Amino acid sequence: MKELYKIHAELCKVFSNPTRLEILNLLKDKEMSVTELIEKTKLSQANISQHLSIMKSKGVVTSDRKGKNIHYRLTNPKIIEAFDIIKEVLTERLKKNGKIVEKL
Repeated sequence: MKELYKIHAELCKVFSNPTRLEILNLLKDKEMSVTELIEKTKLSQANISQHLSIMKSKGVVTSDRKGKNIHYRLTNPKIIEAFDIIKEVLTERLKKNGKIVEKL
């Protein structure tokens, strides 16, 4: 069981970065190329690639080469379910504290 907790903690580290959360949100409905992710996030190719590499190494995303482009997608839709639950909890907390931020 301790090994499961260790793996769980490592996976949660992936989600401790705002850029990776943004990428996760972008990939929740469809696969996207690195170029598309760069356009959406306004981040550099090196930065996007670094985050995708971390997410891929932890099994969160997978990739396929299509011509010159590499497309990324989530490995399991349950990842988004967990993401959405955490987001709901945070939104409820912010509303309760009267600190709701527009565009959540």
